[in-house]
Parts: sequence; structure tokens; C-alpha cells
Amino acid sequence: MATALEIVNGISQVLANTYDGALDENGEPIKIGLKREEGHPILDSRVMDGFKVKFHGDLLCIHYQSEIKLKDIYSGRLEEDVEAMIDQIAQFLKKEYKKVTGNTLSLTAEDEVKVVASNTSKIRTFVQAHRFYKIGGMEGTDPVKGESADSVDAKFKSFLDQGGFKADGSKSTGASVYTGKGKVQTRKDIHSPFKAE
Repeated sequence: MATALEIVNGISQVLANTYDGALDENGEPIKIGLKREEGHPILDSRVMDGFKVKFHGDLLCIHYQSEIKLKDIYSGRLEEDVEAMIDQIAQFLKKEYKKVTGNTLSLTAEDEVKVVASNTSKIRTFVQAHRFYKIGGMEGTDPVKGESADSVDAKFKSFLDQGGFKADGSKSTGASVYTGKGKVQTRKDIHSPFKAE
């Protein structure tokens, strides 16, 4: 049974070989199934798309981004097409993980695909999507559960709220800067000029 670190290292090694133009051990281009792989690399107009992954405890988040035409949004199949692409990326990760480590990788979809489309012009649109997958064999890791709580002690927080003080006890108006030869200058904010104290 692989440890969580070995699983993460294996996935990271697979991702190191997925850049555009990557070659396998036989000198052939690695085919992930992305749209950028279609057509001639120089003569044809290529679609720019790609993916990355993030780890969230025992979850793997696959992010996919692509340029699409505006007509693809109005076709009504945008979510299905993007979901199929992300699932194809997950299958590629499993296959390459087996080649790299010799072990199998279990990825189980946790939720639906989240898709956001933003138009860049009247013709082109940029689509971003992600989906979470549960990684098998990482049961020992702590799941990520929302944002961290504010753990600053109330007394320390009130101290920080008071701001800085000058040597004579009066409240400082801004950041003090030592300019050499015993001269200190301050300014109200970053847009104000420095003035001698």
C-alpha cells in the first residue's frame, strides 16, 4: 500500500510529463486528449487548452481551461463537453500513474463539474472548469474543511489595533524611515512625501 506522500509524488511525476509538446520514451508525442493536440502544430490554428491539479487533503481537484467559440456556448452541450474532457484527463492520470509507479490510482468523482465561461470578444470565450476527485489510499490525511478560524487572542488583537507610537508617546502618522546621521522622516501614507520629524 502506497503512502500519501508516494501517491502525491507519483501524480506530480505524471504532471511533469504533460506539458505541450512532451514526448514519451519512444519519441512520440504524449496524447492526453486535449484539443491542442489536434491538427498540425504550425500550419493549423490550434485551440489553446490545458489543465492542472491541486491537492485538497484526500481530494484531487482537476482544473481545465480552454478557448472556445461563442457558438459552443449556445449549443447547449458546454457542461457535458467539459465534463467529458475532465474525465478524460482523469483517465490519462490513472494510466500514466500506473506506468510511472506500477501501482493503480483510484479517482472517484465527488461532485459535479463547475464551469465558468467569460467572453474575451464577440467570437471567442474563455472557459474554466474544475472537478474534485477522491483519491483512493489517502484515508490517513486530514480533509480540508473550509477556511481557518481567526485564532488571534483578543488582547493581542487590541494591541495591534492601537497602531504605532513615536518615542514621545504620541500616535505615529505613518511609517518612520531612518535616513542616516540621526535624521528620521515619516509620511502619512505611501503617496505622501517624507517629512522630517
